[in-house]
Amino acid sequence: MAHTPIREALRTDSPLHSSVRAGLGALKTMHRGCFDIAARAAIADSIDIDESLKKGREQENRWDYLLGHHLTKILIAVEPHSADNSQIRTVINKRKAAIQQLGTHLRDGKKVSKWIWVASGRVRLLPIEKAKFLLDQNGIEFIGGEIKIKHLR
Repeated sequence: MAHTPIREALRTDSPLHSSVRAGLGALKTMHRGCFDIAARAAIADSIDIDESLKKGREQENRWDYLLGHHLTKILIAVEPHSADNSQIRTVINKRKAAIQQLGTHLRDGKKVSKWIWVASGRVRLLPIEKAKFLLDQNGIEFIGGEIKIKHLR
């Protein structure tokens, strides 16, 4: 089995190993378009944690994706989601749930280094400064409609 950032971060007994894919392979086709070309090339592996952690948690909030950055080996969580004020609390709750849900799967000392919310459509966060402040307080970076290489560092 290849030594990729996600595989190295997962406990050896984690059932999530079977869901890890190379590059952006775990992302739904419509979400791959959220990444520019350079950002796509920087991803070593990915997992659809929404789908992989769904069983028994169907009614819980779940984050969408976990990515492994090729060069830095950090874990990056990405949530393509509608970007309007009514969704801020939902995205915050998804992050809180994901931290708890991933806790039993990650090796000791391993964690998600970045939590990115990318707009899955038009952005309607007003006022944007207030929204970004609230997200910053909760460890989430809202980056608009496209993930660029600079967002992955």
